[in-house]
Amino acid sequence: MNIYVDMIIAIGLSMAVSYLLVFPVMKLAVKWKMMDYPELRKIHTEITPRMGGLAIFGGVVAGMLYIRPDTPYFLSISIGATIIVLTGLLDDRYQIRPIFKLGGQVAAAGILILSGLKVDILSVPFLGMISLNEPISILFTFFWIIGITNAINLIDGLDGLATGVSTISLISIAVMALAIEPQITIVYLCIVLIGSNIGFLFHNFYPAKIYMGDTGSLFLGYSMAVISMVGLFKNVTLFSFVIPIIVLAIPVFDTLFSIMRRLINKQKIMMPDNKHIHYQILAAGFSHRATVLIIYGFSALFGLLAILFSLTSIGISLIITFVLLFLLHLFAEMTGVVYRGKRPVIDFFSKNDKKKGKDKDKEREEA
Repeated sequence: MNIYVDMIIAIGLSMAVSYLLVFPVMKLAVKWKMMDYPELRKIHTEITPRMGGLAIFGGVVAGMLYIRPDTPYFLSISIGATIIVLTGLLDDRYQIRPIFKLGGQVAAAGILILSGLKVDILSVPFLGMISLNEPISILFTFFWIIGITNAINLIDGLDGLATGVSTISLISIAVMALAIEPQITIVYLCIVLIGSNIGFLFHNFYPAKIYMGDTGSLFLGYSMAVISMVGLFKNVTLFSFVIPIIVLAIPVFDTLFSIMRRLINKQKIMMPDNKHIHYQILAAGFSHRATVLIIYGFSALFGLLAILFSLTSIGISLIITFVLLFLLHLFAEMTGVVYRGKRPVIDFFSKNDKKKGKDKDKEREEA
């Protein structure tokens, strides 16, 4: 059968299963008391079922059973995913201590590394190919899996945010997997996750009827880490180290800036706060829905830049680099990392807008 027909069937199947599974999962969440209650730091005001990630996982399983991707790491990836989902379920039910939640992630990462799925070579701009020896390769792979898993977990703060951002990133990876050096297995992995996410997003977009909980955010983070390793790091191109970071720029840099901000303010790194990018956009006066759509736009822009970065010449890549650095600086200002919370660039544009507004008002008065 034509691979494109397979893709259409796989994405449709995973979407339908994920969408339909939400209904029994919501009933189970109520029965098992897996509910998300409003509190001071949270945005929502109604008690909402969580563990919706179980529906996403079910949709992915259905898609995988149909598509049966050809990769030697499939069994290890599946075992790791099951451990991650079980860890998320336990946290959604019992709010387990962070050390136990980390333990589940370490176990999943360990299984992948033992199977031989490691980042062995990095291609870094201006430095060229860098071979990683055994200890460094294992450490890099370990921290990449743990880091991306938790990065997606941290941005799951608004209705549909983590679902949409991960979907946009997956679309970017799928495009590159087809356009640069056809990697059909990677496209298949992306497709079933995209379909499952979209099926769930029908219930999860604002106002959400269900949250994915740690069951979903940890699973999506783990999946993004694995796919980026197999599909981007393993594809040895000129910028194989940079591209995964650009694709996942929103969760990666939001997490890094959060750590930096807490260190600067002498706070505990694991202490939650309301300085994440989505909270800052909300604080600027945008609605819940608009905030999510703005971050979707940023994610799509970073995804597009990653695709261009992978396809263009060195000269164009340098221009894209400057654009990326400017966007990341704006991002850093919004999250309160630079200049002790000051925002010179944002304030500059804000003052200009206000000045233009005053000039227009003056012209109307004179007229």
